[in-house]
Amino acid sequence: MNEPIQLARIRSALAAAASTDLLRPRRAAVALVLSPSPEASGGLSLLLMRRSEREGDPWSGHMAFPGGHAHADDTDLLHTARRETLEEVGIDLALAEMLGRLDDVSPMKSSELVVRPYVFFVRSPGAPTLSDEVAEVLWVSLDALASDAWKRTAEVMIRGSGYTVPAFVIDSRVVWGMTYHLLEQFLVQVLATPTALGGQAG
Repeated sequence: MNEPIQLARIRSALAAAASTDLLRPRRAAVALVLSPSPEASGGLSLLLMRRSEREGDPWSGHMAFPGGHAHADDTDLLHTARRETLEEVGIDLALAEMLGRLDDVSPMKSSELVVRPYVFFVRSPGAPTLSDEVAEVLWVSLDALASDAWKRTAEVMIRGSGYTVPAFVIDSRVVWGMTYHLLEQFLVQVLATPTALGGQAG
């Protein structure tokens, strides 16, 4: 890509799209958290986390966004995304800019669970504070994700069975499944917005 994806371009992309709501009895939310890249490129970084290894949990050790199930006392799914991000990685999104949201997704067609993705911008996120559920946090270049440099197929193991899946492979970390598809949805939506609308980083 010739120039970094700017914050204003993301604002335009999310504002222009009508999000799809799904009705399911169980609800959850995740946060796609953006921050200025530490490099002098003027680009943005996106937060990913690796879940801790837990016996009996088929998703343990996998890459994900901060997020989780809605609680009864959450005012809405936006509250869920903010609460889970604070609990899991110690980043307070209360004063962050909520840029918009993506379409609701369900992990499987027959699933009773719906996940709502929200996109945030945090200018100075500070050092993360990880819960026991999180092994590490990784800030990755949004431009590198958009360039397809990390896109390939990968082998993953679920409940003792191996699968070949589309993924972003960042060093030894494999981003696949719902996290991969949310990233794809987000990048397609942003890249479909003309650069001319992007303006400055904001």
